[in-house]
Amino acid sequence: MTTHSTRPSLLRAKRLVVKIGSALVVDPQKAAPRQEWLASVAADIAVLRRQGVAVSVVSSGAIALARHTLGLTGGPLRLAEKQAAAAVGQISLAQAWSHALSAHGLTAAQLLLTPEDTEDRKRYLNARATLNTLLELGCVPVINENDTIATAEIRFGDNDRLAARVAQMTDADQLVLLSDIDGLYTADPRTNPDAQHLPVIEHLTPEIEAMGGEPPPGYSSGGMRTKLLAANIATRSGCAMAIAIGKPLHPLQALMDGARCSWFLPHSNGHTGRKQWIAGSLNPTGEIRVDDGAAEALRKGGSLLPAGVLHVQGNFTQGDLVEVVDANGRILAHGLAAYDADDARRIAGHQSSETVHILGWQGRDELIHRDDLVMV
Repeated sequence: MTTHSTRPSLLRAKRLVVKIGSALVVDPQKAAPRQEWLASVAADIAVLRRQGVAVSVVSSGAIALARHTLGLTGGPLRLAEKQAAAAVGQISLAQAWSHALSAHGLTAAQLLLTPEDTEDRKRYLNARATLNTLLELGCVPVINENDTIATAEIRFGDNDRLAARVAQMTDADQLVLLSDIDGLYTADPRTNPDAQHLPVIEHLTPEIEAMGGEPPPGYSSGGMRTKLLAANIATRSGCAMAIAIGKPLHPLQALMDGARCSWFLPHSNGHTGRKQWIAGSLNPTGEIRVDDGAAEALRKGGSLLPAGVLHVQGNFTQGDLVEVVDANGRILAHGLAAYDADDARRIAGHQSSETVHILGWQGRDELIHRDDLVMV
């Protein structure tokens, strides 16, 4: 563990994901949203948006909001009861966020995800495309786990890791986990007066990972252990992650003003894990041959545009891994195709602006985006 003088700033983020747990969203006495607190967070998000920061929110609270309404206030819930509560409570949760954000002229968008949506490659790409489009349109995606259909075997079980997957999915450069504690300590500060706060963690060492504990009682299903798991996912994707106190009003503004928290710094080779997966984990299902100009553009870090494609071989679908070869058949790269093989063949050699006329619908400008491509 180290303490580094340089820490990230929310105002320098391009894309920010904020995770908010049930204990922050729901007033346990009223079994209702904490309206004043939500309004303060929405005001913070509006400040960030005016500074050019695209913000996504991963919010728990659906089940907690519905327990009282459905008379499910006593003890742990059965799976079917959780699913029923989620179906009822998700409406209240979405309404609460929509109301809070609309007061600042912001449009909320609801997405419900399961682990399959982030782990299955095609569903991952579809969810990512939806999120990216919403962000480009200026919306604030409000994301939660789809507890209405998820079973115990296919659940995240906590929104810390879901938030890290969303950060990974949207290429966010910062993730903030709002919590009941202002960061990571060497021991539990509630029971150990000698516990030391760690303001910056450069590397997730086994020593750091061993500091995770059991989830706290109450509405929350997380705890420090799941936050460290989230940090591992985020930092390996090139995303800085903060654990910060969330209960007071305007928690994001407090971070902007320098409030104490723990920052986990991103790996300098941020996307190495994902790019290694693209480079070698799957068998290519097709081949795209490109001209010399396209080959040179790829070497300089560009995307593959249809205009530079000479030939498309194979029977792949959108999101499948393909090889990119030069005019002489030498392998240049592996990448994830943005089009099915038949559509790729139709637009090969044409300008991106012609795609809509050739296919009858508007697809991506790139046949393979540089974020989905690895030179080999």
